[in-house]
Order: sequence, then structure tokens, then C-alpha cells
Amino acid sequence: MPALADQKLFIGSESSFYRVLHQAGQCHRRGRARLPQEPRSVPRLRADGPNQVWSWDITYLPTTVRGVWLYLYLVVDVWSRKVVAWDVAEVESSEIAAELVQRACLKERYHRPIGFGSSQCHQPPLVLHADNGSAMRGATLESRLEEMGVLRSFSRPRVSNDNPYSESLFRTVKYRPDYPSRPFASKDEACEWVCAFVDWYNHRHHHSGIKFVTPHQRHSGAAKAICQQRAEVYEAARQANPTRWSRNTRCWLQPEEVWINKPPEEHELPLELPLIQAA
Repeated sequence: MPALADQKLFIGSESSFYRVLHQAGQCHRRGRARLPQEPRSVPRLRADGPNQVWSWDITYLPTTVRGVWLYLYLVVDVWSRKVVAWDVAEVESSEIAAELVQRACLKERYHRPIGFGSSQCHQPPLVLHADNGSAMRGATLESRLEEMGVLRSFSRPRVSNDNPYSESLFRTVKYRPDYPSRPFASKDEACEWVCAFVDWYNHRHHHSGIKFVTPHQRHSGAAKAICQQRAEVYEAARQANPTRWSRNTRCWLQPEEVWINKPPEEHELPLELPLIQAA
């Protein structure tokens, strides 16, 4: 157009040219760069009982062979913090993950909710949360979960805080005092150590996030009675020596619900932004 104007010609405005190009399908994005993506919604998952929300991930275990790793798969119940399934493999695989989750469902006696997928289903299905790794998004795992009536949930890309329970569990694994100071010599040796760790974690580890009961106690429903007894012991001690207590005793109430990305309170939300609920 500027070149035409130099020749003392005016055919149409710039907007007219672009309108004609759009109509002819000639005005499109060029280049190999990825198209702009809409920001993903924040995953918000709530559990008020066992076997409602599971979180899983994979971490590396070093071996004595340089550059060769083993892969530790862990599935944890978000509400109780119980490790419901684990495996050690030589590869990251959607097939291994599918078998692992299926074993966990059988062990925990999780059944596909009656009427799943219809408006008559009132029982919420189990949700399996993970990050965006290739094993997590594999077609084999997707089809197996669909068969079992398990829904999938994913973290936002490059947001590790969306999967905090698995990340916290892996930190507990790697910082155990008995975690081997040397790499594992074999897969069997790694399995033996992980088996001992899971037994300790589920049955003897008093978890601070669930009022210092074990994950198994909370998962099985025994935690409330245990905490009630602790509250009575503390109150009896306060009654016996009231001068030694400046405040009330420790709160031993079990958390009724657990969230992945709990929505902020209404008074904390900006007035112009609505509350986003993600599946």
C-alpha cells in the first residue's frame, strides 16, 4: 500500500486489504512457534475419606552402573497419606502404571460406582492425580482407568505445588536415616528397601499432617478414637496441674477434609475474579 501511494495510487485502506485477505484465507499465522495456549485451570481436589483422591508420581533410584537408574512408583491416598501401591521398575512405562493402579484398586476394594457416567450416580468416583509425564498421560493407563471408573487429574505444567503429597512423600523417602548411602546394586535390593520403608511409613510413622497417627490408623478409621483418648489424657493432666498450663491443651481433632489447592476464602478473592472450580 505505501508502494502504491508512491505511485500516486490508492486502492483501499489497510483494514480493507486485511478484510479481503481474511475472506480468502490468506491471512494466517506463519512460523514454527507453538500457538499461544490458554492458561490451564487450577486443579482443585477435595477428599473427606479414604479412596477418594490418590496422588502418584515416579522418582529415580540410583544404581551402581553410571547413568543407569531404577524408577520408584508410589501411589498415596491424599486423605490418609497411606501408600496404597508401589513398584520398582527399570523403565518409566504407562503399562506398569496401569498394572500398579489396578492392583491398588483390588487391594483397596475399590469398585466402579453404580451408574458411573450417568446422572443417577451419587457416589463420587476415585480421582487419580499426577503430573504431566509421559507415563502419566499414556494411552494404556488412560484406557485402564476408564475401565475401572477412575478419573484422571493433572497438575499444571511446571507447577510442582499441584502435586504436593507425592513430592512430600519422595522427600520422606530420600531423607530417611536408613536410606542407603551407596547406590542400589540390583532391582531386588531396591525392592527390599522400599518394601521395608512402606511398612514403616504406613504402620509406624506418626505423621504430623494427620495429628501424629499412622497413615494406616487414619485409613482404617481408628484415628478418631486414638486422638480422643489423647485429648482425654491431656485434659486430665491439665486438670491435675492447672498452673502449668497457660493455654488450652493441644487440639487432637482429625482433619475432616484434605485439599489439593484449596480454594481461597471469599474475603480473600479479588472482587473482579470469580472462583474457578476445576475437576
